[in-house]
Amino acid sequence: MAKVSLKGIQKIYPNTENEAKKKKKTKKDEEPAEEKTYKLKVTDEGVVAVDDFNLEIADKEFIVLVGPSGCGKSTTLRMVAGLEEITRGELRIDDRLVNDVAPKDRDIAMVFQNYALYPHMTVRQNLEFPLKLRKVPKAEIDRRVNEAAEILGITQYLERKPKALSGGQRQRVAIGRAIVREPKVLLMDEPLSNLDAKLRNQMRAEIIKLRHRINTTFIYVTHDQTEAMTLGDRIVIMKDGEVQQIGTPQEVFNKPVNTFVAGFIGMPQMNMFDGKLVKKDGKYAVQVGNATIVVSEDKQERLKAHNIGEQDIQIGVRPEHITLGEVEGGTITGEVEVSEMMGSSVHLHMNTLGRDCIVIVPTLDLADNSLDIGSTVKFTFAPNAVHMFDPATGKNLEYLD
Repeated sequence: MAKVSLKGIQKIYPNTENEAKKKKKTKKDEEPAEEKTYKLKVTDEGVVAVDDFNLEIADKEFIVLVGPSGCGKSTTLRMVAGLEEITRGELRIDDRLVNDVAPKDRDIAMVFQNYALYPHMTVRQNLEFPLKLRKVPKAEIDRRVNEAAEILGITQYLERKPKALSGGQRQRVAIGRAIVREPKVLLMDEPLSNLDAKLRNQMRAEIIKLRHRINTTFIYVTHDQTEAMTLGDRIVIMKDGEVQQIGTPQEVFNKPVNTFVAGFIGMPQMNMFDGKLVKKDGKYAVQVGNATIVVSEDKQERLKAHNIGEQDIQIGVRPEHITLGEVEGGTITGEVEVSEMMGSSVHLHMNTLGRDCIVIVPTLDLADNSLDIGSTVKFTFAPNAVHMFDPATGKNLEYLD
């Protein structure tokens, strides 16, 4: 229904804390106190919550903003909604500049984390309310409400009040209240965070079905990388108010541009080792522990293209890409500290080269090889499974700008 363009978006909150501190101090004020440290930039204007955010969202695309708490993702969503003022930059919806357009005139709808339903109204009345405010004809209201209720599977609850519904049912009503408006853009701010694990899985599936049934552009905020990977056409990974990487779920998983993305995407997170990048018979190889592994041809080409020299590096390998056993080129050794049975696989937590390391081993591979706490394990990884990062900048040496 709509294209959305964010160009050079910046949000600065005026810093009033310092001014307050300049006022009358008490003896208690003068005592040293534990300070909270934030990595957001602070300028003369104030605290920079979002800095130089650039994103082009295609019509009907499902975009997910993901990152840790305080990274600026919800602030960005609220700027799109019109609930936060944009300090600098341009926000366009269908090529219309909307920086100073009131939220009600942007043709967007928003689903909040806490449902925000009217407790004294029935489900039907909650769904009808935004349409009545716009003086939509009664017949059209009935059509939209009944259609939304059918899509979301809440037809049987239309005459109930929110207190008689479960958390998942209430969230369906909240989503229904947004889609009855048939908005150009549907914004969702961590809508599943209040649900238990089973309901979250069910609602994720419902949202995937929903996006194929309504002609709307989705912008979805979450701190849960599983939600991001399963829902998004593209993922925007944020940290400290800045965009770290934008790409499809597969791209950010297979080609992380820095150590933050590598560690944030993937569960369990990527293992990191100190190592070296060397040349062996004219080819790039990584040295870690007693192992020297020549990297795959595609990685060779990317390293050559950036003219990467021999250097100390951080080596990243995902737990599922590590294999047990010895191979030509040497192996890495670890001591098992924790063994977690996950059903189809076992997660081995090991002390390797002074660092924590997790290896995912299929249960069938352990049938005749029980790995007890304290046992020594030898392992390696495939030449195409290694990621090489600059220890100083954290950047992936294969994908430098």
